[in-house]
Amino acid sequence: MLEKYDIEVDMAESAEQAIEYLKSNRPDAIFMDHLMPGMDGLQAVKAIKGNPKTAMIPIMMYTSQEGELYVGQARALGAMGVLPKQVRPVDVSKVLYELHLLPDRRDMAEPVLHPVEIDSGVPVERLPPRPAGSSPIDWGRRIETAVKDQAVDIRRFIVASLDSFSTRIVSEVRDTMPIQATDPIAPPPPPPKSPWAWISGILAACLIAAAFAASWVSTRNELAGARAELAGLKSSNAELQRSRLDLTAAVKDLTAALGAANSGAQAAAPTGAGAPVIPPRVEPVPYGEIAFDRSRLEVLRDLLTKLEAQSFRGVVKITSSAGLFCLSGNATDGYAPAAPALLVNRCDLIGNPLEDALSGQQRQSLAFANLVAGVRQRTAGAITVALESTGSAHPGTPYPARTESLTAADWNKAAAANNRVEFAVESSTP
Repeated sequence: MLEKYDIEVDMAESAEQAIEYLKSNRPDAIFMDHLMPGMDGLQAVKAIKGNPKTAMIPIMMYTSQEGELYVGQARALGAMGVLPKQVRPVDVSKVLYELHLLPDRRDMAEPVLHPVEIDSGVPVERLPPRPAGSSPIDWGRRIETAVKDQAVDIRRFIVASLDSFSTRIVSEVRDTMPIQATDPIAPPPPPPKSPWAWISGILAACLIAAAFAASWVSTRNELAGARAELAGLKSSNAELQRSRLDLTAAVKDLTAALGAANSGAQAAAPTGAGAPVIPPRVEPVPYGEIAFDRSRLEVLRDLLTKLEAQSFRGVVKITSSAGLFCLSGNATDGYAPAAPALLVNRCDLIGNPLEDALSGQQRQSLAFANLVAGVRQRTAGAITVALESTGSAHPGTPYPARTESLTAADWNKAAAANNRVEFAVESSTP
């Protein structure tokens, strides 16, 4: 998609290769995948933004992960945003405009009308100057200026109209005043004119003034509404900025606290201590949940914290097993555990459709995968986590014999016990 816009594109197979590439190259933008061998995308973004020489390169994440939590995590580390794997060409165009890699077509359009000024009696067309940079438009100031100009024009028109009517009224009043006779032969003065003419003029002037006053009040109210809306937008923008800063500070504090806790635990660990003795642990997995997530994530986090505090070196083996449940439903609407009183021979399916539909990578959540990758990098390979799925081939709890009176409650009790995750620790320290 990028090459269709005549953009030169370089590829890197891994985050480590991308960081090595940036030592001698400065691209205009980086599109970063999330799940990669070795260092993942978020760790690569943190490394690139932590280097002053590469911190100003804009980064756009390109991943199948969704949700506000992932987008907030990516933005907190310095990414501009997240593009989905099912990306459309219009989304690519929008991102390229935001990165200033393509000219905005609205800026390329020429205006239809151009201002004309009179220079020495000759009309001269003067093109409006183009803005030097892309600065935000202050719509509030523009609206306020336009309303002020309109108010000035209305005030001028009202004053001119009143002056014209007053001049006319004074002229008519003078014509109606009696003229003193200085010449006995002079003809008698003309009869006075009717006062209704100038009375009607005064009424017309009052009506016009009232109309313009109403227009001015309406314009002032609209300006007040525009100012209130602009103030609300500015307040919302300030609140969003404060929230973003608070989130960034919280992420930094959490990272620093985790680093300090790990350093203190390693310093407190006694030297020459033997291998830790941690018995295997089994955690049940409710039907419908993926194996490596939720409560199993918390168990792994606690286990890794204890192992790091003891300067452990070795492998943490995590094995998932699937139980075969008595289910009701169909493949279209989905399956659910059958009613406890239902006989087993009337189950619609005995199995585990979720376990059969997921691949190895889909059995773990994003947080679980990040925790596994993070401990390997944080301990420089001293602690590794190995994930394994045995399916339903080796049940730990035997299923009851299928008889005519066997119910779904008894069968699913054994299935729930077999649907589990086991944690075991193997030390490499002699």
